[in-house]
Amino acid sequence: MYAVLFLLGLALPALAERPFLNEPDTGLVLDTVQIGALPALKDMFTAPDFEAAARHYMPIRNYSYYRTGSSGEFSYRRALEIYDQVKLRPRLLRDMSNVSLSQKILGHTFSTPFFIAPAANAGLAHPRAELNLAAAAGKAGILYAPSLSATKPMEEIAAAAPPGSILFHQLYVSANRTKLLSDLKRIEDSGYKAIFVTVDNPIHGIRPREARYGFSNVTDHDARFSWRSYAELRKLTKLPVIPKGIQTVEDAKMAVEAGAPGIYISNHGGRQLDSSQLPIETVLEIYTHAPEIFKKTEVFADGGVRYGTDVLKFLAMGVKMVGMGRPFMFANVFGEEGVTALIEIMRREMWIDAANLGVKDVRVIDTSYVNLRRLEQFVYQM
Repeated sequence: MYAVLFLLGLALPALAERPFLNEPDTGLVLDTVQIGALPALKDMFTAPDFEAAARHYMPIRNYSYYRTGSSGEFSYRRALEIYDQVKLRPRLLRDMSNVSLSQKILGHTFSTPFFIAPAANAGLAHPRAELNLAAAAGKAGILYAPSLSATKPMEEIAAAAPPGSILFHQLYVSANRTKLLSDLKRIEDSGYKAIFVTVDNPIHGIRPREARYGFSNVTDHDARFSWRSYAELRKLTKLPVIPKGIQTVEDAKMAVEAGAPGIYISNHGGRQLDSSQLPIETVLEIYTHAPEIFKKTEVFADGGVRYGTDVLKFLAMGVKMVGMGRPFMFANVFGEEGVTALIEIMRREMWIDAANLGVKDVRVIDTSYVNLRRLEQFVYQM
């Protein structure tokens, strides 16, 4: 007994001192690459490689804007480590010669169940900014949803996508009604097919890393925006309006009651309220307490996704589409070619991981493929 306690006493400090790794060691070597220069695109093998390359290349001010989290950045850090709490349960001896990754949502079919999530100021990484993202996503048949805080005008972004591309658009609800009406009209006139309305930022979050470099925290977001306002907003546009930033089962239920055609589970990349629970925890909270929501509405989610297995874990719990924000911002330092490379890396990972998991069609994956026992300890008990 005493020996066990002694060993435990030695182990606990070691665990407490384990350093946080923003990216795992994938073997990428940047020692021979001059600071401010890019490594070869052929050396990028995983999503985290692109962040390592971007940090090496970008001015620290620009990189810090993408990298920033709220306050102590606890939610940001946990988001990169939480997926290990969900274990996969591979089913074997199945025909995996033809794995399907396609997904249909809101009547639109995409080639993969991951998409490029809204993220502001793509121009901090590349002069063509969001144009690279729209072009690459359209050519690959995946969804892209530009931010209202994009570098390029939404009309130019839509025009950069190949004919037949499907794009959604993110919306911040302005306190200025004239601007709000103008934003809605521009989104519709530009051909976007749906709106993600951000609901998790009544006030701009505390972001020391970004503030250190002079980025403004002044916005015109309407702090009075409520579920009643959401109902009124839906009447102002013919497009589906999906609340983005759902973080509890209670608000997921309210969204369904309000007639939302979909919900977007997100904590704003850990940039709004530090220590807020992570999207994958919210997904399990909803699955535990109100699983019918996944049948009543379409569910999107994002949050720290870096690997094909991360996407599969979300899909297993009922999420239809999984967003990736920062990784594509970092891939954009290589231009459209870099964005395309990351799309193909993620597509390849998903194809291989789904096959090894025994999932022939990602549209039919369920919780029998995941062991959620360790993640359940973090789920709110009602």
